Amino acid sequence: MDHTEGAARRIFLASALGAGFALAVQPIAAQTLIQTDADGLLAGEVAIGEFPAYRAQPAQGRRFPVVLVVSEIFGVHEHIADLCRRLAKLGYLAIAPDLFQRQGDPRKLTSIQEILANIVSKVPDAEVMADLDATVNWAAANGGNVDRLAMTGFCWGGRINWLYAAHSARLKAAVAWYGLLSGATTERQPQQPLDLVGKLKAPVLGLYAGEDPYITVDKLAAMQNALQQAGAKAELHLYRRAQHGFNADYRPSYDKAAAEDGWRRMLEWFRAHGV
Repeated sequence: MDHTEGAARRIFLASALGAGFALAVQPIAAQTLIQTDADGLLAGEVAIGEFPAYRAQPAQGRRFPVVLVVSEIFGVHEHIADLCRRLAKLGYLAIAPDLFQRQGDPRKLTSIQEILANIVSKVPDAEVMADLDATVNWAAANGGNVDRLAMTGFCWGGRINWLYAAHSARLKAAVAWYGLLSGATTERQPQQPLDLVGKLKAPVLGLYAGEDPYITVDKLAAMQNALQQAGAKAELHLYRRAQHGFNADYRPSYDKAAAEDGWRRMLEWFRAHGV
């Protein structure tokens, strides 16, 4: 093991919020891993009521535009923290709340099936909406300008982006990366994004993969048709050769070209809507 690999391994095995990778995603594809430093930033864990969050923002100044960052099913691990630091380097207060805190820590479970059954399925959408509202309030009281509020999210967090855009009148723009659009509902998750196209309060950009086994092209077509019929301020962009999780630079699904183009589109979407 060389020095670089050893340093990466120490980062991967850290246990604090935002400082390690979930056990279910090991081994990490270290050769493609993007690592963003915290130089010039105020970055680390903060407490928002009864749950923690990872926050990154410029070390100097205040009234920063705010971006909520909503994690995959793996929780607020190093990849999500790194995305917050990338946004902070661009002048945002980026904050990723731990929305699974009451149900458990998905970073400590060894399989996706365990995470879905033991944590994700038990998280009520209404609780998530309330926790995101609390996160916005915290940002407003701690240097953020929530008149310029955006959000982004990945996989599970992508679905939450659609839901929050239908929930919050404060949100100015959302970008959902490969978030579920339709499917079965439960008492805790009573509606899917497809059910909410007529209720969107903020414009949503959806970034999707053509080779996604979970969100197929026919499901994207159904969502596109529903958005058009509702006159919703939303757009879907398809990366035809990409796989689900194409922005996850620590996983084999990473697609550098699609990830970089999606990041560019996300920033343009935020700026186009005043964030």
